[in-house]
Amino acid sequence: MVSTDELSVEVSVIDPQVALVVVQGDLDAETGTMLHHQLANQLVHGRQHLVLDLRAVPFMDSSGLNVLIRACNDTKRVDGSLRLAAVSPVVLRLLDLTGLSVSMPVHASPEEALFALAAASLPRGAEGGSEAGPEAGPDPVG
Repeated sequence: MVSTDELSVEVSVIDPQVALVVVQGDLDAETGTMLHHQLANQLVHGRQHLVLDLRAVPFMDSSGLNVLIRACNDTKRVDGSLRLAAVSPVVLRLLDLTGLSVSMPVHASPEEALFALAAASLPRGAEGGSEAGPEAGPDPVG
């Protein structure tokens, strides 16, 4: 975990390509650079899909929005994605007012974001295949 007086960032590596980033504190001009460096570091280490848990971010200004926009663009450059999760009402209002909630997926929880990411990365046609297995019944034994 990396933190300053105003912001802390905790990264959990879900798999070699996915990181969950929990952000706590105000995201503004003073703290945005630190978050940007943390996100860029994840991309350098091959984690092209980032899920940001923003439930503990009570305030975000234009500098914070800029960090999100840059991270979204950076992940797209490496065929990845940025997903936002558990966004506080104040931050969600800002994302809605600026139109960013349309271009960045916003999920109710980190778990929902990770599930959506896993579903999006399935090969075409594989979505139905995993559900058909249990309906076919158990494998014969012996």
